[in-house]
Amino acid sequence: MAFDVETCGDNAVTWALAREGAADYATRCLAFVEDAIERSNDLEMFGGDDAAESAILYNAAANTGTPPAHALVFYEGVGELHGERRDWGHVGLSLGDGRVVHAWNRVRVDDHLALEQLTPAPGWEPLRYLGWVPLSRALEGARPRHWDDDPAAAAQRMQAERFGPA
Repeated sequence: MAFDVETCGDNAVTWALAREGAADYATRCLAFVEDAIERSNDLEMFGGDDAAESAILYNAAANTGTPPAHALVFYEGVGELHGERRDWGHVGLSLGDGRVVHAWNRVRVDDHLALEQLTPAPGWEPLRYLGWVPLSRALEGARPRHWDDDPAAAAQRMQAERFGPA
């Protein structure tokens, strides 16, 4: 199924900006960007397990310069997480004017190059800009999905999908 990229991008940006200042996504930048895209558009996309893996999967380094609106903007982000030190990456969603909305210690908006100047968490190195991918690339293979923020309702729906209605 093909999704309208412009509509999906507009919905994702609106969802993301509505969460500006929230700390729920600290250390979970990829989850933030994916939730912005998926939950605002009732779809499920399939990327990497972390921002670094997604950057490689989408070949983000192929596109440098100012990212267009709705692009996923990737950075190298080396540090320790879950007892493992490596490049976990970082990702934000482009607003189209040189700024990105992303989850750092809180959801915030910064110039895409200014992210390299952010003070990293202890044990982490400063971010390094890699490049961007158009939202259309991230939506390849996406499928419709209804997102429910109520965990009990979501569990009930999953039960029904697996075993039929009660």
